[in-house]
Amino acid sequence: MTGKRLLIYSHDSYGLGHLRRCQTIANHLTALHDDLAVLIVTGSPVVGSFDFHPRVDFIRVPGIVKLDNNAYASSMPGIAAEDMMDVRAVIILEVARRFRPDVFLVDKEPLGLKGEVRDALLFLRREGTRNILGIREILDDTGRLRDEWERKGALDAVEQLYDEIWIYGPENVYRPLDGLGLSGQALGRARYTGYIRRTLSEEAKAEDGGEGPYILVHAGGGGDGAAVIDWVIAAYEHDPDLPCPARIVFGPFLSADERAGFRDRVAAIPKLSAESFVTNMEALIDGAVGLVTMGGYNTFCEMLSFDKPTLMMPRTRPRLEQFIRATRAEELGLLRVMLPDGRPDPARMAAALRGLPDQPKPSAAGLPNLLSGLDEIDRFFTEAVSARRRRPALLNIV
Repeated sequence: MTGKRLLIYSHDSYGLGHLRRCQTIANHLTALHDDLAVLIVTGSPVVGSFDFHPRVDFIRVPGIVKLDNNAYASSMPGIAAEDMMDVRAVIILEVARRFRPDVFLVDKEPLGLKGEVRDALLFLRREGTRNILGIREILDDTGRLRDEWERKGALDAVEQLYDEIWIYGPENVYRPLDGLGLSGQALGRARYTGYIRRTLSEEAKAEDGGEGPYILVHAGGGGDGAAVIDWVIAAYEHDPDLPCPARIVFGPFLSADERAGFRDRVAAIPKLSAESFVTNMEALIDGAVGLVTMGGYNTFCEMLSFDKPTLMMPRTRPRLEQFIRATRAEELGLLRVMLPDGRPDPARMAAALRGLPDQPKPSAAGLPNLLSGLDEIDRFFTEAVSARRRRPALLNIV
């Protein structure tokens, strides 16, 4: 019998969250399964900057640029987005045909970006592959998500094309599928993993997180994080006597103009330093006395994993995902939420930064089993491979 094969689809066109989650899952599973090969299909332009296990590889499909919540453009001038989507769909299907995985794990979008994985899902289902949808514990406001999934045909895809739905969070924190109108049969295929723990790599353990205490400020990929960075810099400009220095990570998708402006301001403040992109964020988080972040899923997992006092500033558009996650976490006593409430007040931010190192850590909330994600994913994956090996190709499915 051949070794195990896992194909992962991550549609990233904006930000880093999906790819970082897929990277963590792939590296963890290959470390545990000596006969496992993982192939990740992604549109992320920075996938080559990530560290993967030797038996994890990737194929980058041509890029698509996100313009807003519903509109995309080709990254190549002169090629329409629709034509580029056709190219991507053909590549994904051919990868599925040639790789023939035991398990196909699709991240977040049930049909992929603009439906680009539909044909691959249909093909692999006929072949007996276990199709798995992996989603964050929170996707969006229920009403908005239901409307979006109805419009995209995603509800039908969840009903008909997937063997299981892995939800990367604890059931007692949030139930993202409730209220979407899915059948009881589909809801019965949902399995909650808990949050995905982040750890330091061996290389990161040898790195110095910085001299003396510091607050880490980061906004994920940076594409929509300028407001967070601006508010923190303004606080240090307003109050130069803030006791704790801050290290700012802009993210690779912060615009060049915003980055240049922030660098000039940072250079004028001795207690601030900045860098554009860090592939191993865990080392910086581990060395920090507190975090100022947005409300993305990976950021939340890092906060829990390294047990850091956190000031979270979630975005509220185009999705309410981050706002729901942050406010729910504040209800549970895991962190503090801060929103601009109009024009951001630098004095208000300065006061929050002063108190951040002494803010209770997430562990003080006493919530058990939050970070069981990777252990559960390994268990679910092992069961899925066994089920696939028992299931013949379903040649009658069209």
